[in-house]
Amino acid sequence: MQILIDFCDPQGGTVLRSAFDAAQQTLVAHSLVQIKPLLDTIEVLSQQGFWCVGYVRYEAAPAFDSALQVHLVDGPLAWFGIYPQALPWPDDTTSADENTRIKWHSRLERAEFDAQISGIHRAIAAGELYQVNHTAPCHGEFSGDAQVLFHQLHRAQPNGFGAFINTDFEQVLSVSPELFFDWQDGRILTRPMKGTAPRGGTAQEDAALAQELVSSPKERAENVMIVDLLRNDLSRIALPHSVKVPALFKVQTLPTVLQMVSDVSAVTRPGTRLSDVFTALFPCGSVTGAPKVQAMQMIKALEPQPRGIYCGAIGVVRPGGHATFSVAIRTVTLRDKLATCGIGSGITWGATADAEWQEWQYKRGFLERASQSFKLLETLRLEAGVYYNLGAHIARLSRAARHFDYPFDEVHIRHALTQSITDQALWRVRLQLDVRGQLQVDKFVLNDTVEPVTLALSALPFQASQSEFTRFKTTHRAHYEAFTPCNSEHFDTLLYNTAGELTECTRGNIALLLDGRWVTPPLRCGLLDGIGRELCLKDGRLTEAVVRLDDLPSVQAVAFVNSLRGWLNARLS
Repeated sequence: MQILIDFCDPQGGTVLRSAFDAAQQTLVAHSLVQIKPLLDTIEVLSQQGFWCVGYVRYEAAPAFDSALQVHLVDGPLAWFGIYPQALPWPDDTTSADENTRIKWHSRLERAEFDAQISGIHRAIAAGELYQVNHTAPCHGEFSGDAQVLFHQLHRAQPNGFGAFINTDFEQVLSVSPELFFDWQDGRILTRPMKGTAPRGGTAQEDAALAQELVSSPKERAENVMIVDLLRNDLSRIALPHSVKVPALFKVQTLPTVLQMVSDVSAVTRPGTRLSDVFTALFPCGSVTGAPKVQAMQMIKALEPQPRGIYCGAIGVVRPGGHATFSVAIRTVTLRDKLATCGIGSGITWGATADAEWQEWQYKRGFLERASQSFKLLETLRLEAGVYYNLGAHIARLSRAARHFDYPFDEVHIRHALTQSITDQALWRVRLQLDVRGQLQVDKFVLNDTVEPVTLALSALPFQASQSEFTRFKTTHRAHYEAFTPCNSEHFDTLLYNTAGELTECTRGNIALLLDGRWVTPPLRCGLLDGIGRELCLKDGRLTEAVVRLDDLPSVQAVAFVNSLRGWLNARLS
């Protein structure tokens, strides 16, 4: 299939989940003067009963307003396939392919990023603008199948505006959560997304972070600036007094982040065309800043490369003219096995370089999840034919399956584990659950551990402390493996986050005797909710407390804790 579309209904109705193949024709704009006629043609074809599916690049903006500054771009400014019918969504038969992967990297260094944020602040202080949406691309070498990668991205961020578009020039893989506009029967809805927070480790933490997000003056200011911009843009095509804000500061829960959105709606004037809608709204203010002309001028100065489809629009015009377009964020473009994906955020006067840098890492989470296949993992102790803490392990596996949307069958899992009980020896059992619900159970002889074990303190902070691959146990462990001790005398490495707070070891949790009581870092510091840790908290042997690097000289004793080996007395080297 050349085109896959999985668009949620912004009004809460039926999802559009279809495939398109064998285009009757393709419409391509290579120059600015071709773009408006292309959109007018799409509108005519939709009225004739055709499906029109495609994209408009960010660099198409001057076609609608010559004051909007952009870089020159390599590739079509707009591309649409025209189809006589929508086909059923194909079965996902290839998405477990472990050969499809990308290793992402960014060329933007932290010092350069800090300088760019300072430059934006100077422009705001000078009264030139109020907000700039600043972005930078991530790059990666891609191997495998593009459609498989799309399915991996789609699983990583479902229930939004998913699109796989394969042209002769490139492949576009978008899982945008943001609506650009939905226009039907003269009513138009926009839903700008501004304001971001990380996901918590529990539902309670999510709720607290969501409340903190909607209460933040900085995040509310960032959101309302774009709401005002969209109100102004919509007024150019709206009937008088029809522009409304029916919802302000709503929080959407995505797999890796919390996002704040607002609804801005209007009734369009009779005779309004699709090209008029784009003229009024494109690019979406959420990916430019405010005022739009000045913000895009600064974007061109700050960002040395074109954005391409990223920050443009991807959409479907149905037979009859109903048009739905997403803002092309969370979008990967593939050309000749090279992958590009932009990441960015809105910079206001209240933004800090530290917070924005961290926000960019949160937003990259969907890429990390989709860049390679992984399995959910539990490591159990099997002794004398009995699994230790089996109920707790299955409950944690269930939470991970729910988070990553993996099939979970407790009866099947218990049966598979029972089948692995063969003798009375002491075993380490490794249980893996893949994206299709298939199980793999492996056994290894478990030898006794000589105490005290020696732990090495990491020389560097653990950057992945807030990653979902830290909060949940999976086979995606490169971030832990980077801290594997080089010295065979060391049993494990003690980690700490970028705030200087101790977190855990790479294979277990940590307990510290401080001021006469045994404590362990809270989950919010960024660590796995280990089964051994959980049991020690329940029986009162441990309490939660933040322990900083500066506190280490006052620590009276240390222990390594996990369900496999229990409580091991330890010492720091």
